[in-house]
Amino acid sequence: MLKRFPSLVPISLIAVTISVTLSGCLQTEQQDKKILVNKNPYPSTYLPLPQQDLLLKNATVLTGTGERLNNADILIKNGKIDQVGNNLSNENVVTIDATGKWITPGIIDVHSHLGVYPSPSVESHQDGNEMTSPVTANVWVEHSVWPQDPGFQTARAGGITTLQILPGSGNLIGGRGVTLRNVPSLSVQGMKFPNAPYGMKMACGENPKRVYGSRKELPSTRMGNMAGYRTAWVEATEYKAAWDKYELDYSQGKNPTAPKRDLALDTLKSVLDGETLIHNHCYKADEMVQMIDLGKEFNYHSGTFHHGIEAYKIADKLAENGNCAAMWPDWWGFKMEAYDMIHENVAIVDAVKNSCAVVHSDSGTTIQRLNQEAGKVMYRANESGFSLKEEDAIKWITLNAAKSLGINNETGSLTSGKNADIVIWNNNPFSVYAHAEQVFVDGSKVYDRFDDNYQAKSDFLLGQPSITSSEQK
Repeated sequence: MLKRFPSLVPISLIAVTISVTLSGCLQTEQQDKKILVNKNPYPSTYLPLPQQDLLLKNATVLTGTGERLNNADILIKNGKIDQVGNNLSNENVVTIDATGKWITPGIIDVHSHLGVYPSPSVESHQDGNEMTSPVTANVWVEHSVWPQDPGFQTARAGGITTLQILPGSGNLIGGRGVTLRNVPSLSVQGMKFPNAPYGMKMACGENPKRVYGSRKELPSTRMGNMAGYRTAWVEATEYKAAWDKYELDYSQGKNPTAPKRDLALDTLKSVLDGETLIHNHCYKADEMVQMIDLGKEFNYHSGTFHHGIEAYKIADKLAENGNCAAMWPDWWGFKMEAYDMIHENVAIVDAVKNSCAVVHSDSGTTIQRLNQEAGKVMYRANESGFSLKEEDAIKWITLNAAKSLGINNETGSLTSGKNADIVIWNNNPFSVYAHAEQVFVDGSKVYDRFDDNYQAKSDFLLGQPSITSSEQK
């Protein structure tokens, strides 16, 4: 009867069965302490230098957003841009008469090796390229940065307020980059841009295959390059899946065993998790397209392409995929993959809707005049029929650069609420006669062309004899 008509099971038996079932569902394993990965073990200790509230009056202002304001004022409070406009007033601030001057956002260089290939350029200072394996995602460039590099001060004199330091391009995956505030500091932690995303350096083309091909190792060809990337991302995908499963199981009350830590795969996983941004040394259009597809294959964004000699050929595709392209104005021809260059490269990329054209240095010298590097692009493009203006060109070294680094909500334009990263120029910043006269980071003066108190000198330079003109001869 009970088997034939289960609905007639006695109520008391049903209650017992339900009780046992529920108690079984509520049972959990005894859990070990959860394994947590510290994603930021070397945190920023950066603090702004002493600040004053300021009112800058009567300047030609390039906001970084495509606007030019004549005879304009900027009010700075608590290290932030408070207002930008005309005829501003405030009695409780220090007023600077900027009549005849130009004001721009602080200049941002997305591709620098200052501190890892510092001055003086000697063998013991060559710390930017860990060319011992094609994939060195385990290395962090900040662990090589020497904050006493005199190049940081010469960059400040050129208006550089923020810069990304990257590993070199000898490897397929060269390691983590770091975004710095260009301020004097005894440690790299004291320069790290708070909460800026990490970058990860990748490299296409000739460099990795030349370095490892010369050793008879993979990669020695471009197909070897692609195989190397794909192998690394396959491992990273499996690693991410293992950690995701660990997190899920632990949240459900189980007692799973955590995956074994791997520093290289930690970095690759952070890319897959959307926490770290790709910065890819890549010259040729066809290789950039392959790298875009590589990102889609493994579900990460292919980020910013650096150097991008042939970016003009795929400007539409870059904009469609949301890729920035960081380019030189006129470096070309020094190897085969750098051969097919045009001077209008940046301008053509910039002309496409939703594009992100950036001018970068990759040089301890041109970082000192990145404003003029952008100016060369503007003038050459206009000779070829473009109609670019100063308010257009400034974006290539300010707001677009900030977008590339994932810090455009903090800096890159003279917008209310953003950090007061500002350069006061004596002239049109795209002129060969332009000099940065005063430079501010978070509203703190870090450089003044006419005041030695704001011309920081590296400890390395202290006590070094100066060289006279006669000695130079």
